[in-house]
Amino acid sequence: MEIIRTDAFLVAIASIIILLLIGFVVLLVRFSKLNKRYKNFMEKLGQGKNLEEDLETYMYRVDKVERQNAEISNQVETIENNVTNCVQKIGMVRYNAFKDVGSDLSFALALLDENNNGVVLNGIYAREMSNIYAKPIQNGKSTYVVSEEESQAIEKAMNSKNL
Repeated sequence: MEIIRTDAFLVAIASIIILLLIGFVVLLVRFSKLNKRYKNFMEKLGQGKNLEEDLETYMYRVDKVERQNAEISNQVETIENNVTNCVQKIGMVRYNAFKDVGSDLSFALALLDENNNGVVLNGIYAREMSNIYAKPIQNGKSTYVVSEEESQAIEKAMNSKNL
């Protein structure tokens, strides 16, 4: 404890503090020069623009695109889930319903989804009239009696490739 009270010790501590203060000032000057060189480098690299600002803008845009991609992925997934219930398979058979009518003006049209659910339409054309009948289809079959042409249309639809 007596060493602490001596003048030599106080001079030594003061010298150390002055040296540390000088070292701190030197570090501040070097940091200032380095910071200035960094800014000049970034401006030269950015062709007169501040590259750091460009990088921040770019990162903001990348984040925005990532959010948009996530939204688009969710929308695509929703659409893919809904598509199974849309008409994807079509089968059509044209035929002559009556001998006195020329050409194949009558038709059977099957419209089915991915699971072979849908409807079969039968349009019968005669000289004096024209009628269209619809029958529901579940899993490729109808609870109603189907004609040969309707059956062919359903079979064509089930064997057709998805639209």
